[in-house]
Amino acid sequence: MLIGPGGAGKGTIAAALTAQDSSLWLSRSWTTRKPRPGERERSAYVFVDRPTFERAVAEGRFFEWAEFLDYLMGTPIPDPPPGADVLLEIDVQGAEQVLAQRPDATVILLLPPSPEVQGERLAARGDDAEHIRRRVELGRSEVERGAKIAAHTIVNDDLGQALAQLTAIVERTRTAAPCAANPEES
Repeated sequence: MLIGPGGAGKGTIAAALTAQDSSLWLSRSWTTRKPRPGERERSAYVFVDRPTFERAVAEGRFFEWAEFLDYLMGTPIPDPPPGADVLLEIDVQGAEQVLAQRPDATVILLLPPSPEVQGERLAARGDDAEHIRRRVELGRSEVERGAKIAAHTIVNDDLGQALAQLTAIVERTRTAAPCAANPEES
């Protein structure tokens, strides 16, 4: 699971990792929020209305889900191709729910280099000033909670370096025995 606050670069690094590793399958989360400009075509999200999302919850079709700020988001029960490893790009609350069901899952916390850079990244993707303020504020608690469950932490201040670190963690995880929340700085 790749977790971190908004603006850490989870989507960018998850897309780069799965593009270079065909045996990784990126689960697409569902959300009831509106797509950002240009996001629908390249998104890791399935955009649905609230009634559709709530019906899927009632049918037990989610691995995890939560209300986040003013919308719902969640991870459907994964259905990867045979032989593929699953990569979840989710928030901290979702990771906590997944770990309750799958304590053998590996959690990687991705951090922006600073709150200022986090805010710049959120602005670059089209978020308004109030949303940025709320996300940066929420990010502080997400980092604290995420640090408690993450086996690895990566600071995303250079995309190539962060991707190389993540790739190495994935390879080590594939060759090691499963171990839940074994805190280690990488």
